[in-house]
Amino acid sequence: MFYESMKYVFLGPMLRAVWRPKVKGRENIPRTGGVILAANHLSFVDSLFMPLMCPRTVVFLGKADYFDSWRTRWFMKSVGVIPVRREGGSASEAAILAGIRALKEGKVVGIYPEGTRSPDGRLYRGKTGVARMALEAQVPVIPVAIGGTPEIMPLDAKVPRPTGRPTVEFGKPLTFERYYDRPKDRFALRSVTDEIMYEIMMLTGQEYVDEYAARVKAQLSRPDAPSPASAPPPVASRRSGGPPPGDRQG
Repeated sequence: MFYESMKYVFLGPMLRAVWRPKVKGRENIPRTGGVILAANHLSFVDSLFMPLMCPRTVVFLGKADYFDSWRTRWFMKSVGVIPVRREGGSASEAAILAGIRALKEGKVVGIYPEGTRSPDGRLYRGKTGVARMALEAQVPVIPVAIGGTPEIMPLDAKVPRPTGRPTVEFGKPLTFERYYDRPKDRFALRSVTDEIMYEIMMLTGQEYVDEYAARVKAQLSRPDAPSPASAPPPVASRRSGGPPPGDRQG
């Protein structure tokens, strides 16, 4: 009830009135059954506009950090966010299993395969959790392209700006029946993840970097780190048409 009220009565109408978001490909989302929405991640407000443009209720795997503060905990719990501890280990496994349960219950689960917001607007290597859930739950994956949100709320902003116009595009469903019998095989998980990231890249036109975004963020936080503008060029892009290279180590 809280989710529906926020989407259709309170927050949703305000978001539409102020930023006039555009959407494409809503017909690609199955009307029933579990499905994963796998999106690029540029801004905190991605988690507002993607579910707003989706005709079905969306639950997220979100950073557990948001549950540490009372300012955000109530909102995250009310909209069904599944907390993920980024340290890894049993907590992350529990979150993935919770996502699988939600998918098997017929829910729509939103995921950012990069694991964190892009530090410079480029698309980074996807983590294999999205593939694990897709194979375990045996559900389709919808690649999602989100644009325009950094103009509304850049990485360093505390509150959204009343400028910019976000766009959300839902791509064609991806299915991976050929891997359903290998839901924990590292090669299968990396292959599925790379295919998902390639489709996201093709939708967004972002340059692709075969490295984890969290690692790049850590490097950029060092005092002697180069600015994002002077970072090395990406290894693939929409213009080149080449798929993201696989991470052979998973």
